Amino acid sequence: MDTLTQLSRLGLFDSRVPRYTSYPTSPQFDQSVDADRVSSWIQAIPANSRISLYVHVPFCRRLCWFCACRTQGTSNLDTVRLYLETLKTEIGHLKAHLAPGVTLSRLHWGGGTPTLLAPDMMRELADTIFDMTPMAEDGEFSVEIDPNEIDHPRLDALVAAGMTRASIGVQDFDPKIQETIGRIQGYDLTRQVVEDIRDRGIESLNTDILYGLPHQTNERIADSVQRLLSLNPDRVALYGYAHVPWMARRQSMIPSDALPTPAQRLELFETARELFTWDGYAEIGIDHFARPSDGLALAQEQGRLKRNFQGYTDDTAPVLVGVGASSISRFPQGFAQNAPSTGVYTKHVRAGQFATAKGHAFRGEDLIRARIIEALMCDFRVSNAELTRDFGATPAQLAALYKPALETFAGFVQLTPNGLQITRDGRPLTRMIARSFDAYELAKSGHSSAV
Repeated sequence: MDTLTQLSRLGLFDSRVPRYTSYPTSPQFDQSVDADRVSSWIQAIPANSRISLYVHVPFCRRLCWFCACRTQGTSNLDTVRLYLETLKTEIGHLKAHLAPGVTLSRLHWGGGTPTLLAPDMMRELADTIFDMTPMAEDGEFSVEIDPNEIDHPRLDALVAAGMTRASIGVQDFDPKIQETIGRIQGYDLTRQVVEDIRDRGIESLNTDILYGLPHQTNERIADSVQRLLSLNPDRVALYGYAHVPWMARRQSMIPSDALPTPAQRLELFETARELFTWDGYAEIGIDHFARPSDGLALAQEQGRLKRNFQGYTDDTAPVLVGVGASSISRFPQGFAQNAPSTGVYTKHVRAGQFATAKGHAFRGEDLIRARIIEALMCDFRVSNAELTRDFGATPAQLAALYKPALETFAGFVQLTPNGLQITRDGRPLTRMIARSFDAYELAKSGHSSAV
């Protein structure tokens, strides 16, 4: 039986599984985590420690049909200014709860479209953040930039605020695909924005590209990847398009009969992967690529690679605080998510409260299972010594944890003298293998295709 047949037999082309940017995953969050609990978790952050901060700007000038993020369309900057005032209030509330000496290991502005903010709004937001807590000496400040929604004044404002890394979503450069997914963004425009970014001394560039889009073929994705490579990004995220119109209604605009089959999706991924590796990029986890000198590649070499809601990261801060509507925080004690509705979020913040809507407090085997899943997603292997040292795992406990994966994915998962590992042929199954360590019941319809 060849490898592709075995992968198919195990359900690779039929299964829907989480992306495991957290464990437990967000569908498991409930209202047992409230604003009071989050306040106590923030106050427990030690003085002089490092945290990461994610700022969510949920607005877009135009909604892309492929996107399943928490966003809303607006053509009125007054709405965005009102939201900015709420963000500033929330950051001030966070400042009042933080111990002295805390610094930012990472700062990321995401969305939505953070570059929708006018230059003065960017300055206000940055000033409010850095009044709360400064960047660490080796800290990194990244911003998601929409080439359709940036100009020289806004770019100058970001650079003046301290941006060190830019992130640009490409999706695909093919005009027919762009029209079908509602995202018109030409190669020449993207190249000009990249040049403008680098002309201002920003050397670190992230890009995203999607496989599994409607009308996408091996030839089309190869052409888009080669155009992307001409921009020489430091990091690339090669995400699989998740067609979930029951969750993101705007995706109903995309014709499902134009989507590639699951087997074709795997071919598209492999075509892109081979081009990235041929050009010298290191493979990072299941879907990222990085220049060997980039921090992600170095973290992978040194066993420091982590995974969070933004994907793979070299950030080692134990706390990630999310501000803004729908943003998610990660504390040593658990997860907390703000209200997704900007109206509800604004109401709570202006009442002097954190806008926590739900979350999850770690319990039972959550932490050891979370680490196993993260290790598989990052390194395709699990260390017995690490699990014993950090979680007090016994040989019997490890054997019980490993058993379902070893039985279900025999030949693709194997025991080693050091622990458990996924074979090279088994890497397409990584998310499914991670699922075998997930103790929670997951609704099939709530997740994306396994490939």
